[in-house]
Amino acid sequence: MPYIRIKAYPKDKAIKEKIADEVSEIFEKYWGCPKAAISVSIEEVSPENWVSEVEEKEIATNKDAMFVLNGEKVNR
Repeated sequence: MPYIRIKAYPKDKAIKEKIADEVSEIFEKYWGCPKAAISVSIEEVSPENWVSEVEEKEIATNKDAMFVLNGEKVNR
C-alpha cells in the first residue's frame, strides 16, 4: 500500500522513471509509508484512445474520487 496507477500519453522511459521516483517520494513524505510499500505503474494511452479508454471508462465513472479534474480542484 499504496498502489499509484498513472495513465498518460506516451513518453520516453527516462521521463517515466523520473515521474515514478518523484511520486514515490511524495507518498513517502506525506502518506508516511515506507518506500518498500509503494508501487507505481505508468500505463501509456495513445491520444486517439484517450477519450474512450480513460475519460469515459475511468474519469466519468469515478468523479467522486477525483481531487483534480481537468486542472481544477474538486471534491474538497
